[in-house]
Amino acid sequence: MIAELVSSALGLALYLNTLSADFCYDDSRAIKTNQDLLPETPWTHIFYNDFWGTLLTHSGSHKSYRPLCTLSFRLNHAIGGLNPWSYHLVNVLLHAAVTGLFTSFSKILLGDGYWTFMAGLMFASHPIHTEAVAGIVGRADVGASLFFLLSLLCYMKHCSTRGASARTWGWFLGTGLCAGCSMLWKEQGVTVLAVSAVYDVFVFHRLKMKQILPAIYKRKNLSLFLSISLLTFWGTSLLGARLYWMGNKPPSFSNSDNPAADSDSLLARTLTFFYLPTKNLWLLLCPDTLSFDWSMDAVPLLKTICDWRNLHTVAFYTGLLLLAYYGLKSPSVEGDCNGKFVTNGKQNANGHSCHSEVEYRNSEIKPSFPSKVENGIKNNVSQRTRLPSTENIVVLSLSLLIIPFVPATNLFFYVGFVIAERVLYIPSMGFCLLITVGARALYVKVQKRFLKSLIFYATATLIVFYGLKTAIRNGDWQNEEMLYRSGIKVNPAKAWGNLGNVLKSQSKISEAESAYRNALYYRSNMADMLYNLGLLLQENSRFAEALHYYKLAIGSRPTLASAYLNTGIILMNQGKTEEARRTFLKCSEIPDENLKDPHAHKSSVTSCLYNLGKLYHEQGHYEDALSVYKEAIQKMPRQFAPQSLYNMMGEAYMRLSKLPEAEHWYMESLRSKTDHIPAHLTYGKLLALTGRKSEAEKFFLKAIELDPTKGNCYMHYGQFLLEEARLIEAAEMAKKAAELDSTEFDVVFNAAHMLRQASLNEAAEKYYDLAAKLRPNYPAALMNLGAILHLNGRLQKAEANYLRALQLKPDDIITQSNLRKLWNIMEKQGLKTSKT
Repeated sequence: MIAELVSSALGLALYLNTLSADFCYDDSRAIKTNQDLLPETPWTHIFYNDFWGTLLTHSGSHKSYRPLCTLSFRLNHAIGGLNPWSYHLVNVLLHAAVTGLFTSFSKILLGDGYWTFMAGLMFASHPIHTEAVAGIVGRADVGASLFFLLSLLCYMKHCSTRGASARTWGWFLGTGLCAGCSMLWKEQGVTVLAVSAVYDVFVFHRLKMKQILPAIYKRKNLSLFLSISLLTFWGTSLLGARLYWMGNKPPSFSNSDNPAADSDSLLARTLTFFYLPTKNLWLLLCPDTLSFDWSMDAVPLLKTICDWRNLHTVAFYTGLLLLAYYGLKSPSVEGDCNGKFVTNGKQNANGHSCHSEVEYRNSEIKPSFPSKVENGIKNNVSQRTRLPSTENIVVLSLSLLIIPFVPATNLFFYVGFVIAERVLYIPSMGFCLLITVGARALYVKVQKRFLKSLIFYATATLIVFYGLKTAIRNGDWQNEEMLYRSGIKVNPAKAWGNLGNVLKSQSKISEAESAYRNALYYRSNMADMLYNLGLLLQENSRFAEALHYYKLAIGSRPTLASAYLNTGIILMNQGKTEEARRTFLKCSEIPDENLKDPHAHKSSVTSCLYNLGKLYHEQGHYEDALSVYKEAIQKMPRQFAPQSLYNMMGEAYMRLSKLPEAEHWYMESLRSKTDHIPAHLTYGKLLALTGRKSEAEKFFLKAIELDPTKGNCYMHYGQFLLEEARLIEAAEMAKKAAELDSTEFDVVFNAAHMLRQASLNEAAEKYYDLAAKLRPNYPAALMNLGAILHLNGRLQKAEANYLRALQLKPDDIITQSNLRKLWNIMEKQGLKTSKT
């Protein structure tokens, strides 16, 4: 128990500094934008959607079905909202629990001695676990490991009680249930059933390869056959159910996720896929270089036989085969250990136990934990608890290392990554056990005390180095900027791109732009980076450059709806309404099939339709606008905020004089977002129009209360006061509006109108002049400035503005009439006019 507690405490202590870390990398999509975590979403959706909140049967789904992990996120969200501290705390506690269970598991194999302690400490401190523990989405791997070990321990208990107690099948039931739970945390959890079978055959029954088939046919060994058959049946059932639930289709991934899978060369695919397990083992053995992402070109493809990395592949598989041969073929000689064994759970003098070859030749398979009879009752307490031999533990270690990793090898289906450090969380159990049993075997074999001490302290030093690396790596996971900077040397394209997003959120615009351009230097066709750079340029009013990068993004990924959306917005603001219309229409027709994030795509399509409706609205095509708004409502996803869309529906009905329909949609807008200011203003106008003046004034005042710094609110309230002939109040509201939003043309222009209608012509002139400066080529602004100058007696300035307005709009009848009246006055006063 002491070993378990100390190992767990180390696992806890090493990750305490991650409690202050922020959300990083994949956490945003799995937690911050995942609708399945919200209380208004039925919790049953978790069992129909993938890990990222996409319907599991959708063609673009990642097919990562981890409902128990998502459910744990939802519980975190219900208790602490989006405070990352509570999410990290659960991850750290889970890791401590897994470490304790692994140490207990090691004790069954290695005995109650310092080698068990070494195995537990090595697992607690291994740096490869950092991504799984410090990264919140890594909880899927840690949670799966917890139930993986529980399932394996239940099966070991089933083996030790088989034939001695009816409760043995209770333990088997526990094995099956925990295996199912492990799979529902993460897919690779189901592999525990195969590891359990390996334990039963090669460790508990100590069979060699040539003994397996003869042993199964022995009638006395039916219990072994039955257990293995049930494991096979349950594993097949779980996998079949899993495949059926995800729509009987494998996921599809982009080229950047797994370049080897997309390679046209069979040789490149084969060599690369054979090499990747070698690279993963090296990360376990020497985790010096770690990265948050190993996609794209982080591991270059092996394209020829001459690639020197093929030597690593050959060495890896040769060593693997030799270890397997050692464990499965080599006889276990009792003399190697001088016939010593473990009694009553106590480790022998040299920390190693072996068994006589007679055991393996016995036709009847004997359990490791023989029962005894006390007072006529069969008891499952062992008089002599024999530990497995080194060869047995090597076989089990290899199975723990290899079998859970098999789903990530691209052997049965392509996966969406090149290397994923968190996937190595379960295989690292086999690695730690293998290193420990190897060190123990060397310790036993050497005779000199100096060499024994050297081996022991070398193992301890390795654990210390692992712990130090883990502490350093945890620092990288404190925030996204540090994490992405640490990954530049491994995956520069992805790291620079993500770093650009972080720098942009910190308002470091020039640094963010440099980061995006660095990312595109390494990989020029990244649609997301092209789009992000375009968005940065658009937000800084560099519209021509933004359009260029949006065009490149669309060329790289024709289904990128957000690029169409922002292109259309820029074109609409530039007055290129026909181009904007075509862009919005094209965006609205893009299907969401095979898209990685269909929710984000649907949101962009809905926004495109919303802006297309606004375009029609501004052109006076209110019926067309309504048709587009209705289509947007049909297509909008659950997470889309609909208040602006509903408000524009109300506006369109208002313009068509369909007041009941307009009121319905204004109310829908306010229901979806009770503090939506535009809906307060538009609904206030409707109430005023229908004679409900006191109610209308309340909505205008509420809008001002919601945002006292928004000039538009004062402008609408001022217009209402003007219509109520409350001229002095209206004038005050107009001035307030223009002062607050002095750069907003519509606010300034309308404020000038209200001041003019209140007969405050001097103040009106000031704001008409400001409006004309804001839009110097807008005929209506120049004509109205000319008119107020005309009224205020500044005749020559009035003439200049009328003439400028007519240059821009020569056929404007009102301006022509005003100019003629002005000339008549100027001629009567003897002033020179432009026509003379």
